[in-house]
Amino acid sequence: MKRSLAWAALAALSAGAIAQDFSEGFDDVSLLAGMGWDMINHSDSAQNNWFQGNDTVFPALSGAGDSYIGANWQFTGGTTGQETLSGWLITPMRTLRNGDTFSFWTRTVDASGFPDRLQLRLSTNGASSNVGSGAEGVGDFSTLLVDVNSSEAASGYPETWTQYSATVSGLNAPTDGRFALRYYVHNGGFFGANSNYIGVDDVNYDGTVPEPATLAALGIGALMLLRKRR
Repeated sequence: MKRSLAWAALAALSAGAIAQDFSEGFDDVSLLAGMGWDMINHSDSAQNNWFQGNDTVFPALSGAGDSYIGANWQFTGGTTGQETLSGWLITPMRTLRNGDTFSFWTRTVDASGFPDRLQLRLSTNGASSNVGSGAEGVGDFSTLLVDVNSSEAASGYPETWTQYSATVSGLNAPTDGRFALRYYVHNGGFFGANSNYIGVDDVNYDGTVPEPATLAALGIGALMLLRKRR
């Protein structure tokens, strides 16, 4: 029995390292909540939220035509034209380590006349989904990793599928946390000069393998069980 437990511990260790990684192609956005994702709309006059892609606007990067996740000006129902859009798509929690990478693909419509913007942010506060209050709040997601079209310039958002990536750094030790994609546009909505329609596809997180010393310590503990059994 102890031998079985020892090998089970080693197998769990290996599986845990692999389970850190994930990829998401957004074949069915309705399933995301059950997989640990959160969607939060903190826009001024918040209305709609992230939605299944529309292949009549543009097709997905890969898979079925609608297999991407979308965001648009309808995040707000305001009528002043000065609304700030702040829609959050938060990933499942992972144990983060320096060297971990996070990547995604995004685009807007052809010849878009309304600037869009998307941020990638990071929280190191475990399973927290705290994004602060109001359209400008960021809560625990205070680390900005990527800012697509940060100046909200006309034609500043890619009109073909384009990949962006970031690498985790600066952690003192492995830390539980979450990434978030934030659709963040000023002066948006139906009456605004900004905000149109974006898609996000093929999100990928690659977690680094634990440090050799950590693996060795856990492995030795498991092997000690085998030795005692003999």
